[in-house]
Amino acid sequence: MTILEIIRKRYSCRAYREKNIEQEKLDIIFEAARLAPSAKNLQDWRFVIVTDKETKQKIAKAAYGQMFLEKAGAIIVACSNNTDLMRCGQPIAAVDVAIALEHIALQAAELGLGTCWIGSFFPDQVRAILDIPDEVAIVELMSIGYPGDEPRKTSRDQVEKIVCYEKWHF
Repeated sequence: MTILEIIRKRYSCRAYREKNIEQEKLDIIFEAARLAPSAKNLQDWRFVIVTDKETKQKIAKAAYGQMFLEKAGAIIVACSNNTDLMRCGQPIAAVDVAIALEHIALQAAELGLGTCWIGSFFPDQVRAILDIPDEVAIVELMSIGYPGDEPRKTSRDQVEKIVCYEKWHF
């Protein structure tokens, strides 16, 4: 499968079969994350992998009651130990973690797993559930597991609407 085929295959999975993810697959997925580029090569991402049913239920509640999360094989809690800004003014943590998570999402899709980015959650509640120190930023959650649904078609803008060359022409 080509990278573009994997990208086309990936979707936001919101229904999972209650099935454990094999350790070998998780190892491959986190190898993909480890290889993600990062600002200044800081590799500032940290991932807490939650597979315990009761803990997944607590996190689902802390994610504004998105209870589909409890059926996922795992919930990835993506964190950063960095508070620096890039020279362009963007926070390193958000950018680096996002790149690593997309590596995870694409590798998971290639392995037949579904993922969903979760940005709607209460960080302080997740922090308390998982004993994450105050100085560590919880950037994003991602569910991962064996899909229990089918990909839904979503509309996408045409390339001409999102790309221009040389100067701003939108």
